Amino acid sequence: MQNKFFSLILLGFLLGGCASDNQLQGSQAQMSNLLLAEPAPMSVRSQMAIARYSQILAKAPLEEHERAELLHQRGMLYDSVGLAGLAQYDFDHAIRLKPDMAEAYNSLGVHYTQQMNFIQAYEAFDATLDINPEYEFAFLNRGIALYYGGRPDLAVNDFGEFYRKDQSDPYRALWSFIAHSELDQTEALMTLSKNRESLDNDNWATHLVDLYLGRIDEQALLNGLIQGVTSQQELTDRLCEAYFYLGKYNSAQGNRGVASNYFKLALSTNVFEYVEHRYARLELDMLRDQAVAESEAP
Repeated sequence: MQNKFFSLILLGFLLGGCASDNQLQGSQAQMSNLLLAEPAPMSVRSQMAIARYSQILAKAPLEEHERAELLHQRGMLYDSVGLAGLAQYDFDHAIRLKPDMAEAYNSLGVHYTQQMNFIQAYEAFDATLDINPEYEFAFLNRGIALYYGGRPDLAVNDFGEFYRKDQSDPYRALWSFIAHSELDQTEALMTLSKNRESLDNDNWATHLVDLYLGRIDEQALLNGLIQGVTSQQELTDRLCEAYFYLGKYNSAQGNRGVASNYFKLALSTNVFEYVEHRYARLELDMLRDQAVAESEAP
């Protein structure tokens, strides 16, 4: 099974620039023996579905609400194959046809967040929840927008609401911790430790929580990534998530070169629709901005 789905690769690349020899050696040790993902192929099924939706939208007599639904579905498909601009166009068009379409506002808000248009993102997620207060993932997405928009105090509230809806989900616990740690690292770790008791031990991502709590190290996490994997696609999906949170982990510790490489690895999976893939590029941009700001400081 292991030979079929993955191979261990020694990575020999690190970011250049002004890193010292010690930093490079430390980074090389941390980035060695990684599992490399096989990039997810462009889905032929999704492409065919896009073609069918496009044909229907062009030729079929549709009510406005029907056209809006099809536009949103096509937008989701565009997103899944990495065509973000076309996806955003469809979401915007869907809202103009059906102004009470909560899911389209949510999808549009995600795109605004990726573009760092935070005010528009907040408005889109607020509209989602005004239309449907039970739209669960709008709390996650608005929390992410608030976090990247520099408002972790408000992000904590949304992530907390999202976490309370499923306290066994390690991803929900992680996002709550990530925002909380911007306010109080010690308190955030205490809360994460308490939340760890409710997490699903059968979910591999619970090991990510253990990493953040210091109960396992990076190598132990990487060694455990293969457990339970039964297909190449499952491995690729898992690596997209793992690399993103490893990037966040290293970024918080000041290991920017390692963090940058992890975010690039997350992007290399081509799992476009995952939250982790969506925001890996934003994280890279932020790391570059920090480096430029520090180099220009007197």
